[in-house]
Amino acid sequence: MSSRQTESSSENSRFEGSKVTALPLSPSEDRQWAMLAHFGGILGCVPSAVIFAIYRDRGPFTAQESKEAFNFTFPLTVLAIILNILTILPVIGWIFAIGGVALWVFMTLMGAIAGIQVNKGRPYRYPLNLRLMK
Repeated sequence: MSSRQTESSSENSRFEGSKVTALPLSPSEDRQWAMLAHFGGILGCVPSAVIFAIYRDRGPFTAQESKEAFNFTFPLTVLAIILNILTILPVIGWIFAIGGVALWVFMTLMGAIAGIQVNKGRPYRYPLNLRLMK
């Protein structure tokens, strides 16, 4: 074996590839991401969907709570988009604008209540929730 090949093989043995699966979340990280999924309701359904997609296999509490948050925020996000589109209607558009703001405040408050409960380690179930994602 030449010195170049020996140098190359010893160089390769010092480097490692990344693991195929990510490490599981610690209990505090699991609670943190679950809480952020609920607090993300202020931005609609996108934060909970992203958190579910990334962390569902790493933390059972995060998977459960991000799914709950997504199921709650998805229909309300669709409704908010529709209300915002309807604001362009002449004469009655302001009614839809007020409805959109009220809906956003409702989603934000419910997400905050859920996030506080989840941060304490308690699972939260929204009173009215469509179970779209099971």
